[in-house]
Amino acid sequence: MPLDVRHPAAPHKKLKVPEWYVSDLMLDRALDAILRRVKLDRRHDIPYLAGYSEDGKTIYIDRHMPRSFKFRGHAVATDRFLILHEAVEKTLIDQLGLHYLHAHQIASRAEQAAVRAAGIGWKAYDDFMQKNVKHIGDERLTKVPADLDLKPYRDEHDYDLVQRMLDCIARGEAPEGVKAEHIHAAVDRHMPHLKTHKPKAGTKAKPKAKAKAKAKGKKR
Repeated sequence: MPLDVRHPAAPHKKLKVPEWYVSDLMLDRALDAILRRVKLDRRHDIPYLAGYSEDGKTIYIDRHMPRSFKFRGHAVATDRFLILHEAVEKTLIDQLGLHYLHAHQIASRAEQAAVRAAGIGWKAYDDFMQKNVKHIGDERLTKVPADLDLKPYRDEHDYDLVQRMLDCIARGEAPEGVKAEHIHAAVDRHMPHLKTHKPKAGTKAKPKAKAKAKAKGKKR
């Protein structure tokens, strides 16, 4: 278990507050329970900061993502909030069959509650996250885990991002142990259209609205 949680070995005694009360200590204990069931991996490139393995047993956080940020003069560890988000999201998708976008919304609310319960301003936290999402999202994906669950990217229609992952494998830049056939098998299963539809380099599809406007202009 990572040592940046508040009480990695503290006994779980009954708290003298209502069970429904949202507190930093209660959310920390919930995170402790999650961390006993999953493994944290910070050795790979992960689009959008964090993700999870297909079997849900590993939570990935991008290797370049800072572990903390300064809030009111104090360093705030952020891994625990990302882990909470990813674990909740994955569980809702796998156990309840929710669409990724719906599960993501619920997981985001849980993450926000945990951040605020810790006395951290949501805007400051979110600004920090967004800053790193932009930076990490623009870099080359050279070390992607073989078992990264692609469902979030598929549901977001981020086909270009998945194609970059495949290109990384094709160039032989994947980490040791990652087999191209495993990646392609996952893509073939979940995103078969990538095999037949690949946009040409340097070209962009024109929006339908603009195309129709041009057509109308020609008729006139």
